[in-house]
Amino acid sequence: MNQSSEFAAVKPPRSLLSAAGRAIGDFDMIRNGDRILLGISGGKDSLSLLHILLDLQKRAPVKFELAACTVDPQSPDYDPSVLKPYLAALGVPYFYESQPVLESAKQNMTGDSFCAYCSRMRRGILYRIAREQHYNVLALAQHLDDLAETFMMSAFFGGKLRTMQAHYTNDAGDVRIIRPLVYARERQTADFARSAQLPVVQENCPACFSMPMQRQSMKLMLAEQEKAHPKLFASLLTAMRPLMGSQ
Repeated sequence: MNQSSEFAAVKPPRSLLSAAGRAIGDFDMIRNGDRILLGISGGKDSLSLLHILLDLQKRAPVKFELAACTVDPQSPDYDPSVLKPYLAALGVPYFYESQPVLESAKQNMTGDSFCAYCSRMRRGILYRIAREQHYNVLALAQHLDDLAETFMMSAFFGGKLRTMQAHYTNDAGDVRIIRPLVYARERQTADFARSAQLPVVQENCPACFSMPMQRQSMKLMLAEQEKAHPKLFASLLTAMRPLMGSQ
């Protein structure tokens, strides 16, 4: 199979497009003339969001530009090399930044988790690329499961009611951050990635231990509760809605 046929845009299922469309509309995420930079790790979520935005770009009345950027933290088990030919075949401008984020964490972080430090560093790099390349919107691929886990962890371990925001402007006031998947479930992106045979890049960072274990425990607890209470995530979304921000 040649590259052009192997790497082609795939239409996401209607349920996933509907969830993203509702979130985009509810939070006024995409505006006419926006230049959107998608943070793409190559995981199932960011690849799913890539195809959602490509589909939306074709059929939505709102016109916007789309590019993607990968920040490689130089973890020995992370290889995003497939993304360059993949984005090229899709016709999406692509930026790649390799920075020694893990080494920087070992030297500079104090009283923080590797995951939190790495996340802040990668976000800062994405802001810089957005500014340099004149993109005014940064799209991130966290979904409802991520928001629910963050909400519960904040309540359990931080004593605060917080979660990720769906749409906000950064502190400098020059980049809007949007999360179009906040109404979508993780199983939806996983099913799409599997059925569409998306070239998922595995992220296995040996440095990140405490936060992933804590998050994984919360994920398992929510999964068990959902078995007994099928409307659990709908209830959590209602509870989180005032915390998710509005533009």
